[in-house]
Amino acid sequence: MYRNICEYGIKYTDVDAYDNLKPSALLSFLEESACRSADELGFGYDVISPRGLGFIIVNNYIELYRPIKLGEKLSVHTWPLKPRHMIFLRDYELFSGSEKVGVSTTRWCMIDTRSFTMTPASSFFPEGFFDGYNTERSVDFKNWKIPSASGDAVYTKLITYSDYDHYFHVNNAKYADFLLDVFSAEDFKDKYISKLQVTYSKQCKMGERLDMYKSPDGDGLLVEGRVGDEPRVLFRVEFNGI
Repeated sequence: MYRNICEYGIKYTDVDAYDNLKPSALLSFLEESACRSADELGFGYDVISPRGLGFIIVNNYIELYRPIKLGEKLSVHTWPLKPRHMIFLRDYELFSGSEKVGVSTTRWCMIDTRSFTMTPASSFFPEGFFDGYNTERSVDFKNWKIPSASGDAVYTKLITYSDYDHYFHVNNAKYADFLLDVFSAEDFKDKYISKLQVTYSKQCKMGERLDMYKSPDGDGLLVEGRVGDEPRVLFRVEFNGI
C-alpha cells in the first residue's frame, strides 16, 4: 500500500539544549512529508493553489516512544486516508533505522484561499479519487477535544513576520516553539515530550499578542494560546523520563 517515505538527518539546529529533537522541528518534518506526498499524488500546492485552494492543518497528535537525538536519521512514512466531507486524515510512522520510534495522526481542511473558508473534498477531488488508498492507521486516536488551560498567563509572544508561512499566518510548527517558551530548561532535564496534541483554533496574524496559559491535566499539562479572550491554539502535553 502507498506510503511516502522521506529521511531527515537530525542537525544541531533541530535539537534543544539536551540534544533532543524539538517539537517544532518534528512538526516541520511532518509538514514537509505531507507536502511531498500530496505532490506525488497529484494534489500538491502547485496544483491546487492556482484554483484558489489550499490545505491547513487543524489537529495533530504525536506519540514518541523515546527521544529522537542529534545525529540520528529519522525516516518519516506518511499516507492520506479517505476524507470525511470537510476533514482530511493523514497518518505517519517514524523510524530510526528499523526501530519504530513514534507515530502521528493529523486532521486537515481544504480551504478557499481567497475567503479562507473551509471547502468540501468534492470541490477538487472527483468521486472515487481515494478508492484504493492505504486504509491502515498508525494509531487509534479519536479524543481530539482539548480543554482550556486555567490560571494566569505565563508567557506572551508578539507575532512577527518571521512566524509567517505562505498563507500569511503563523505556521503550525512555529506554535511548538511558543509551547517550549512556557517551560524552563530544568523542566526538560532527564525528560522529553512523549505525547503532544495540538488544536489550531484560529490563525494568528502579525502584531497580535498571543498570551500563553499553562495548567495541570492528570499526568500531563494543558497549554493554551489566546489573543485577548479568544483561543487560538491548544496543547495537551505529557512527559516521560529518560
